[in-house]
Amino acid sequence: MERIAVVTGASSGIGEAIARRLARDGWRCVLVARREDRLRALADEIGAEIELCDVGDRTAVEALAERVLERHPAIHLLVNNAGMPARGTFLSVDLDLVEEVMRVNYLGSVWCSRGFQPGLEAAARVGGAHIVNLVSVAGTVSFAPAGAYAASKHAQLAYSRSLGAALRDSGIQVHSILPGFVETEGFPQKKVLRSRLLRSFVIEADDVAVTVVKAMEKGKSECVVPWFPYRFVGIAQAIAPGLVARFVGMSAHRGESV
Repeated sequence: MERIAVVTGASSGIGEAIARRLARDGWRCVLVARREDRLRALADEIGAEIELCDVGDRTAVEALAERVLERHPAIHLLVNNAGMPARGTFLSVDLDLVEEVMRVNYLGSVWCSRGFQPGLEAAARVGGAHIVNLVSVAGTVSFAPAGAYAASKHAQLAYSRSLGAALRDSGIQVHSILPGFVETEGFPQKKVLRSRLLRSFVIEADDVAVTVVKAMEKGKSECVVPWFPYRFVGIAQAIAPGLVARFVGMSAHRGESV
């Protein structure tokens, strides 16, 4: 049986790494992003399909799902990976950017999950399906130097957890993946992080792709990657938010004031 995976934000970074990994494991991938040239190059290399879509546009997502479901009535995996940065504190960030990052990072996951729901349910009836939400450690830590981004990821994590509870026993598993700082084209962490300590914990996109596959294989609902030190940071946020706020304030991105 051919397994169909829809991967958003697949033109680079974590999405590209996940698509490559899935293709090596025998999945038929539908790559979704806005940059056609990058998508076509990757699709030709791994034998995938492409769809152009801005997941921050609900109407476009609905049309995307309709097109894909017409070709593939059963969707075995949806990877909600598309995302964007939003650097700057809430004192300085452009308010239009606040709206945009919420649409892309949070609402895009909601719209894609709803749009592909019929296909996921069809796959669940004959063996199971998965939704993978690429969140971030920023979903558990209020990171002031990127306040709007952190807020969007808090919302996405709450959504992912709620969706997992709603789909319990449905045959559709929901996995929340929370990477720490990942070096990608859109998030050049080693260049923008001021803290030498934080720069030492930056990981690569391939590390996240491996975690996604393992989460599905082992049925894990939530994975922090790497586990150390980021899991402890999330716990510290819950029990000592003032201390964490002081630390992340001192560890701002280069060129940002807190």
